[in-house]
Amino acid sequence: MGTYYIPRNLRGETRIFYIFTVKSLITTGIGALIGAIFFFLIGTILGERLVGGIIMGIFALIGWAIGAIKIPTLAGLPFTKNIGGESLDEILKRYVKFKMNRRLYTYVDVKETTEETVKSTKEEK
Repeated sequence: MGTYYIPRNLRGETRIFYIFTVKSLITTGIGALIGAIFFFLIGTILGERLVGGIIMGIFALIGWAIGAIKIPTLAGLPFTKNIGGESLDEILKRYVKFKMNRRLYTYVDVKETTEETVKSTKEEK
C-alpha cells in the first residue's frame, strides 16, 4: 500500500509563537495600536504610565480575541445554532455590513390613498 497526500485547508492555520495565527497577530497589532493612543493620552499626559500600559494590553487582548476565537455551537443557547463554528471577526464583519447597508422601507397602500384622495376631492366640491 502506498501513502497518499490528503489535502487540508490551511487558511488561517499558520502559527507564529504557537498562539498567534497570522490573522490574530494582525488583529492584536491593530488592538495594540488603538491601545497605544490611550497609552499616550493616559500615560504621557496624565502621568499614569502603568494604567496606560494596562489599557494598551487590554486592547491588544481584545484584538487577539477578535482574530483567534471561534464561536462554539452550544445547545443551550439558540443564537449559536446559526453562528456556531465561525470566527468572531467574520461575525463582526457581517454585522458591520448589515448595519451600514440597512435601509428603511415604507410601504404605502395604494388603495387607501386613492380612497382618501377621492373623499377629499368630493368634500372640496
